[in-house]
This record gives sequence, structure tokens and C-alpha cells, in this order.
Amino acid sequence: MTAKKKTALHRFLVWRYRHISSKNFILMLSVLVGISAGLVSVLLKNITHIIQTILESDIISFQASFYFILPLIGLFLVHLISKHIFKLEVEHAISSILYSLSRKNGIIKQIKIYFPLLTAPLTVGFGGSVGLLGSAIASGAALSSSISTLFHVNNKDRSLFIGCAAAGAISAVFKSPLAGLVFAVEVFSLDLTLTSLLPLLLASVSSIITSYFFLGDEVLFRFEVIEKFNIADTPFYCILGVATATASIYFTKMYFGIQNFFNRFSNKLQKLFIGGIAIGIMLYFIPPLYGEGLGFINDLLRGDHLMALGKTPFDAYIENIWIVIALLFGITIFKAIAMTTTFAAGGSGGIFIPTMVMGSALGNVVSKIINTIGFGFQVSEANFTLLGMAGLIAGVLHAPLTSIFLIAEITTSYELFVPLMITTAISFIISKNNTEYTIYTQKLAEKGQLLTHDKDQTVLTLMNLEGCIETNFIAVKSTDTLKVLLDEAVAKSNRNLFPVIGEDKTLIGIVSLDDIRDIMFDISLYHKTTVTMLMSQVTTFIVYEEDNAKAAMRKFQDTGAWNLPVIKDGKYYGFISKSKLLTAYRRKLINFTR
Repeated sequence: MTAKKKTALHRFLVWRYRHISSKNFILMLSVLVGISAGLVSVLLKNITHIIQTILESDIISFQASFYFILPLIGLFLVHLISKHIFKLEVEHAISSILYSLSRKNGIIKQIKIYFPLLTAPLTVGFGGSVGLLGSAIASGAALSSSISTLFHVNNKDRSLFIGCAAAGAISAVFKSPLAGLVFAVEVFSLDLTLTSLLPLLLASVSSIITSYFFLGDEVLFRFEVIEKFNIADTPFYCILGVATATASIYFTKMYFGIQNFFNRFSNKLQKLFIGGIAIGIMLYFIPPLYGEGLGFINDLLRGDHLMALGKTPFDAYIENIWIVIALLFGITIFKAIAMTTTFAAGGSGGIFIPTMVMGSALGNVVSKIINTIGFGFQVSEANFTLLGMAGLIAGVLHAPLTSIFLIAEITTSYELFVPLMITTAISFIISKNNTEYTIYTQKLAEKGQLLTHDKDQTVLTLMNLEGCIETNFIAVKSTDTLKVLLDEAVAKSNRNLFPVIGEDKTLIGIVSLDDIRDIMFDISLYHKTTVTMLMSQVTTFIVYEEDNAKAAMRKFQDTGAWNLPVIKDGKYYGFISKSKLLTAYRRKLINFTR
């Protein structure tokens, strides 16, 4: 930034502090973030559409056999761009944002604004079985972080703006502002207070207006509820809830299973080749796995399962309804595999829309089975398609309210509200009890880096132990005599602890002033007594690289100690006192809740 621009920005900030309250400025910036998220979403969609149009017109229509190696080409292009242009690793969008919130105060590199705008369209446009929503949220979050830094916004408000970017992206993509707001609260663990509600609402509304401005009234799904809620169908909604919960658990376990399989290969090109070929084979047998799969959902909502399935090797048997059910169930099974394989092979995208595709297929399967088994039952296949989507979102993402409001806004009515609540509640409860964390959060939770709605746990997660470590303790050697200890350590220190270290600076023990108080004035012991005879062994210590504030607090509680040594790189580094840790916790809590 030039000096002239810095001066202009400085003048604006000074003027803002004098004339615009912080509260009103936050509301103004939330509108800016919402517009930015809307623009990013529109841009992502248009770039992907251009890529798909070029491929369909110039390649696929003339060389059908080339169609099945397109995912491999797309993944290779993403690899080249990430390695040689951006020099960034492809990350899971939401997980990386959650990590930034918990460990980097919501600061995201500016380059991550542009990175998803290229890698995601290439992945999806060339047939990668992932969605664009996660990338839209990632790019919008990076943009909101840059806006926050530019206008000197504090850490708490920066986190709020990242939530605003997520809400705006969902609002722009689905034309569903309430679902976007709820998603930000459920997934990013924002507090739903008046302070956060207004910015989220403004971001959602400004983003959806931006989407309408560029795309008109075009929506992803056009659907009108014809068959309304029937109390007699309640048992079937319960069955669907159990089915979507089972599919959600399968989805999550399959995701981590495939990721672990690909982690065995250290060579990225090897991962890329294996993943690209695997996706191509799946596309050959199940064409609806290509790309996001939004057309598949729309075909099912219109009741046209033949169009949804497209051309398959099983077309000769497609008149048999059980073959149709089997093919749709195959999409339910293989969408999770294709999506995870795309990620593991180096693709970029999100899991939200693939989850909806999988849920729509499962809901349609359940309804077709009910209508075909011959007991006289008849349910709406279109309604069950929507309910299946909601059940999978609730089960996979642990976001039941998001799924309810999203489907309600898609249908522009609340006729399915009761079935939605039944299905999503059952799916969420079962999947939550089986898998405590989601695809977004499991790795972060294992490392103690996950923010939750529990304020106490969140504050501990946000705390940085580095600021609590005190290093002004005088260390002594085990061979030192009592006189050396008194002259070189006790006399020169205002602390009552003295770490005993070896030649390689490893911590051997600790000498406490209370341990030597009775003999420190006995001159006869000055040269006879060594530190080895006086020190206590260290049984509990804090590992700098592994322990966070939560782990440190637990160690203080378990040991009853007032000070604990810190080990960094296997060597003595300093001490943390309980009073210092509690003071830092109190300050962080005040800043977090004000």
C-alpha cells in the first residue's frame, strides 16, 4: 500500500472514530462482507459453468471416451496451480477456517481469496464429485478477514465477519438467508445475540440481493409442495430419519477411511493418478456422480428418475423399478466415495452439496420402496427427496436447524416443517451419539483446537500459553553445592523455585526454597550438600508443542501444584503458574463475552 493510500485510510479511520460508533461501523462492514460473499459465489458459479460449457461443447460431444479422464486432467491442473502458482496446499475449506478462528485470531492469508476461485471450478468443472459452496465460504472468509485487517477490527469482530461471509455464501447460493444465518451459528459456534444477529442478517440480505442482481430470480431448486403433511406418514418419516442417520455415519467413516488410505502415498502425483482413475471409473458406471450433482436433485424433484440416472450400462433393465432403486441406492453409496476420493487426490471443493445429493437419492429410494412393496402405502417421492437431503445435512454436518430452514426456504413454504423436524431430529441424535464430531471438526477436536458453544472451553481453546510462560527462573546444576545454590541462585532471585538442568539443558528436577529453608543458614552443610540431595523429581510438566491451556488447567487441577515446568523441544523452557494462567483466562473471558 502506498503512503498516499495509507494516509487516506488513516484519515478515514480517524473520521470514523469521531463520527461513527463501533456498533454502526460493524453493521456497515457486515453489508460489505455480505456483498463480497455474494460476488464470490456468483463468480465461482460462472467460472465453473464456463468450464463445463467448453468441455461439453468441444470435447465430450465429439470424444465420449475422453469424458472419463476429465477428472484426472482437472486434478492435475489443480496440482500445477497449487504447487507452481499459489504455492499452497489444498485444504478442507471449513476446517481451515475453524483452525484460523481458534489458532490465528481469524487472520487468513489474502492469497486464499483467489486460490479457491481457480482450484474449485477446475475440480468441479472437470467432473470432481465435490461442491462449490465450501470454496465460496473459504474465499469469502479470507476476503472478510482482509477487510477486518484493513479497517483495524478486533479479533472478536473478525470472527463475526467470517461467520457473516459463510452466511452470505449460503444465502447467495441457495437464495436462503435464514439458513445462511443459522449455518454460521451452528458450524462456527457464534453466539446468537443481538450483537451478532444484526450483522449476520445484514450480510445474508446484502448477499442475496447481490445474487439477484447478477443472476436474477434463478434458483438452484424449483419446487412447490403439493402433497402436504399427513399424520399417517409419521412412521415413514421416522424410518427415513434412521436411514439418513445410518447414511451419515457411513459418510463420515468412509471419508476418514479413504483419507487414511490415500495418506499412505507420500507422492502427490501418485495420489492424483489413482484418485483420478478411480473417479473416472465411477463416472462410467454412475454418470450422476459427475460434478456437483445439482441437476440430479432437480430431476428427482420433478419425478424424472430416468433423466436423473442418465445413460448407464444398465439401460436395458431400467424399466424394472427395483433396478432403478438399486441404481439410486448406488448413488447414495458411491457419492461419498467419489467425493472423498476427489478430496484425497488433491481436489478442491466442499461437502455440503454432495451431502444433499446423497440425501436426495436416499430419500427417493426410501419413498420408492414404500410405494412399491405392495402394502397399499403411498408417499410423496418429491417430499421424501427433500427430507432425505435435510436428514443427511443434519447427520453429516450436525446442523439440524440449518437443514430445516434450508429446505423450508427452498420450498418457499413451511408445509413440511413437522416432517423436517422429525427426520432431522432422529438423524442428528443417532449420528451425534455415534460420531461426536463432524468431518469439519474431528481433526481439530483431536488436537484441542476446536471452538464450541461452550464459552469456558472456547476461551481455553483461544488462549495462547506462550504469554503465560515465565522464564526468569535461575537454573542450577545437580553438582552444585548448597553454597553455590545460595550465592548464585537464591541471593540473586526473587523466585522460590530453581530448575535443575543437565548439560544438554534437560530438566532433571526442581529445588524449592521451602525445601532448603531449614538448612540454608547451616554453614557446616554448605560444601557437603549438593543440589542432587535437595532437589525433587519432576512428575508432571507441560509440553510446549502438545499441551494447550485446557490441558495445562487439567494438570494443575490433577496435581494441586501452583507452578508447573514447561518443556520445549525436550528441554527446560520456563514455568507456568496457576495464578498467571487464571489471570490470562479471566482477561480472555472478559474480551470474549463483552
